[in-house]
Amino acid sequence: MLFTNQVFKYLLLSLLLWSCNSYQKLLNSKETAPKLKAAQNYYDNGEYRRANRLYEQIIPSYRGKPQSQRLIYFFANSHYQLGNYYLAAYQFESFVKSFPKSEKLDEANFMIAKCYYMLSPIYSLDQENTEEAMEKLQIFIDNYPKSNYLSEANSYIRELQVKLEKKDFEISKQYYTIRDYKAAISSLDNFISSFPGTPFRENALYYKFLSQFEIATNSIPNKKLERLEGAIETHNAILRYYPETLFMDDISEKLEQILKQIKNINKNNT
Repeated sequence: MLFTNQVFKYLLLSLLLWSCNSYQKLLNSKETAPKLKAAQNYYDNGEYRRANRLYEQIIPSYRGKPQSQRLIYFFANSHYQLGNYYLAAYQFESFVKSFPKSEKLDEANFMIAKCYYMLSPIYSLDQENTEEAMEKLQIFIDNYPKSNYLSEANSYIRELQVKLEKKDFEISKQYYTIRDYKAAISSLDNFISSFPGTPFRENALYYKFLSQFEIATNSIPNKKLERLEGAIETHNAILRYYPETLFMDDISEKLEQILKQIKNINKNNT
């Protein structure tokens, strides 16, 4: 058994060495036809890195020839498959400019936008690529309203929009975290009005309520009643829009404290 495993490892190593040597000979060769055939085989087998290097070498030799369109598209897509999204977008853009009547024009334009979608970072980082991806996706949707990629493009836009909204919400929430409650209320109000359909609306109302609660319960006497009543309005808004809110226990407990303080204020005034 041990002998068999050693033989297998030796054969596998020999095969890998032969494959590497064969590939290296192709790279060093000046003949384009064998490179073209090998590149296609590598591409079809998912060996995009090898295919990519061969395409890069032979594309200049096929400029203006029937194979050119196919090669440039495969070259661009091999970059995409390797995660080289900037290079892929550049090559797809080159394809669109070079072959404006291609049957793959809508696909190439979609891939340009998709490359920028792939470049979109997590919400906490700078969102320049996210905004550019949304712009390119919207241009694609406007130009190809009947494309087979329309549904996918729309789903990407929705996903990226949520990412931008999450970033804005987290910025607003941060004011509450650092106890700058007035800034939190202002920022959360702006967020809610800017994104009325956002999935973070419930959370935004909750942190607005928390901020109002902190200000109101620690307020000076002549402003306390008004601020407590403002917190109640936000509490009621949460229940009106989200009657089964996840924050029910917390806001109910704080509402009791608010009502007690209002009762004491009215008692003292009487």
